Amino acid sequence: MMDRLYSSEPALQTPVYVVDELALRRNLEILSGVQRRTGCHILLAQKAFSLFYAYPLIGRYLAGTTASGLFEARLAHEEMPGRENHVYSPAYTPAEMAELVAICDHISFNSLAQLEAHRPLWQGSRASVGLRVNPEHSTQEGHAIYDPCAPGSRLGIRRCDMPARLPNGVEGLHFHTLCEQDAAPLVETFAAFEQAFGEYLPQLRWLNLGGGHHITRQGYDLAALEGLILSIREKYGLEVYLEPGEAIALNAGTLITTVLDIVPGETPVLILDASAACHMPDVLEMPYRPPLHGAGLPGEKPYTCRPAARTCLAGDVIGDYSFDAPPQVGDRLVFGDMAIYTMVKNNTFNGMPLPDIAWRDAEGGCRVIRRFGYEDFKTRLS
Repeated sequence: MMDRLYSSEPALQTPVYVVDELALRRNLEILSGVQRRTGCHILLAQKAFSLFYAYPLIGRYLAGTTASGLFEARLAHEEMPGRENHVYSPAYTPAEMAELVAICDHISFNSLAQLEAHRPLWQGSRASVGLRVNPEHSTQEGHAIYDPCAPGSRLGIRRCDMPARLPNGVEGLHFHTLCEQDAAPLVETFAAFEQAFGEYLPQLRWLNLGGGHHITRQGYDLAALEGLILSIREKYGLEVYLEPGEAIALNAGTLITTVLDIVPGETPVLILDASAACHMPDVLEMPYRPPLHGAGLPGEKPYTCRPAARTCLAGDVIGDYSFDAPPQVGDRLVFGDMAIYTMVKNNTFNGMPLPDIAWRDAEGGCRVIRRFGYEDFKTRLS
């Protein structure tokens, strides 16, 4: 889809996120196929992608959404009505729970204490209740910040803290241990989960395998994923849920920026109207180097430069890239895979304007669907 995404769209002002409908549809068709072949339910994890303009489209393919708190759950209730609405949070307030039980189909709790504290509100409601558990089996390499099974994790109940029998009213278990991973780590994790928590499975109606599944990535082992889901359903008779976020909008968006100035040096710095810290925070948090259309690795092409922001943060640098020709002031740079964990995490540090949001439809037409201004900055502060 990069051929459709790389265009600099001269009619758009920068910075601007552009979400591509055809790329989104491609991902949704893959996910819908998994649902159709296995009978599982796939949910949009809104923490990665909450562009509700696309919710009518997404709702035609997926079973529903999952939320990380009240506001996301409300968004799904309002913008994807009639589809499943799930929520999980490490803790809820009584006021939040009073709203959630009225709008959510599934509510997962992070502890037995939270389950019991909110029992008067959820018991008797329409919501099916579950517990998040911690299989204590890490499959990730890299930063512990992304590993829910790391020692000392606050996410999920360990087996040693579980009762002999599930509390009354609990109908499901939920584990989420992956991050941008293939099917093999999920198969491995389920084996560890089954060994630790298998005695509870006959007591359940459903099992949520969480997120972090890069199902729509090229080369992902769909056969292994589908085989696991089918085996769980056949062996235990459970409804199986997956809640990927990235997979829904993977490679379905770009961030178009303009070079405002160039700071000379051994590696020239391109000062952009976009910011890693403000507009693509995972570049610094993960960290990772986003794809840049037409650019290569440092030294791969004749001219290596360093795109960076105009904020006061010295480390607000996107990375080093090489180009066929020296970039010039006024040039537009197009960063790929900018639909996920961008719009949901961006901020106005230093008073940086938020990028517009544009939609490229299936016919190739492109239009701005949301423009942000000074009031969006000001009204966050007082």
